[in-house]
Amino acid sequence: MRAMVLNAPHTPLQLEEVATPKPNEGQILIKVKTCALCRTDLHIVDGELSPPHFPLILGHQIVGTVIEKDKKGKFKIGQRIGVPWLGKTCGHCSFCLSHRENLCEVAQFTGYHLNGGFAEYCVADERFCFDLPETYSDEQVAPLLCGGLIGFRAFRMTGNAKKLGFYGFGSSAHILLQIAKFQKREVYAFTRMGDKAAQDLAKMLGAVWAGSSDEAPPTLLDAVLIFAPVGELVPLALKAINKGGSVICAGIHMSDIPSFPYRLIYGERILRSVANLTREDGEEFFKIAAKIPIHTHVTTYPFEEVNKALTDLREGKITGSAVIKIFTTPS
Repeated sequence: MRAMVLNAPHTPLQLEEVATPKPNEGQILIKVKTCALCRTDLHIVDGELSPPHFPLILGHQIVGTVIEKDKKGKFKIGQRIGVPWLGKTCGHCSFCLSHRENLCEVAQFTGYHLNGGFAEYCVADERFCFDLPETYSDEQVAPLLCGGLIGFRAFRMTGNAKKLGFYGFGSSAHILLQIAKFQKREVYAFTRMGDKAAQDLAKMLGAVWAGSSDEAPPTLLDAVLIFAPVGELVPLALKAINKGGSVICAGIHMSDIPSFPYRLIYGERILRSVANLTREDGEEFFKIAAKIPIHTHVTTYPFEEVNKALTDLREGKITGSAVIKIFTTPS
């Protein structure tokens, strides 16, 4: 099969012919249709996250069809399924046994520990895959598998906050704004300076205000989600929330947070992070996504242009989500 392979950090992915993987017990073999691009993929390429091995096939928002399965499996041959970031957990540690499998010490992640979806075929533990709503196309549903799922976990940490701030208006933010609007909350969107396209998208989706991240919102906020991997945004976000409010760092990686005076967190303000996702998050999210329904704004790239997509993401040229269309050979 063809795969876009990362052989070392700080290098482009290489289009290579590699062996088609074979599923072990409990795994399914998937013919990949699309795979959405995530900023975590970029962090791995740029050496900010160090995977346990190279070469590596990135991609953890995979949409494809089952072509080989265990006899006891829950999916059917030909069924469309989604493969998320969380690829496997131990199932017996204190975190797994307390409904916090996202914190499992030996968890394995798709496109990081396990080869991912920038390939014509991949294998996955079927227990961690999702049945996908039929109303979505392959391109539209792919960004929901991380930008949606992990974003939704972070979103739930805001509780019943009425006024929400989103710092970094990319894949996750444009998905979650639609949930917030459905729940009749107010969203204030913060983008890179001068990113009018992202600000226009935020307003079109229902944001009550959109501006650059160095601006103060017109009112104090109840909670803020930081999607951009920029530690300098944390003190700005703390300044923007009211007493008792929360700031949630919603990414897998973030640059160092600068020191800030205690008064910014005083008043029972909360600063916390989100880590990965649970299968329960996914099941709940897809029910909501189908009900609203969420519409993802996507830019598609051919399989061979994954490197261009990564560059565009790095340079802030993508509005909404980027999706790689995988061209497979006949199965």
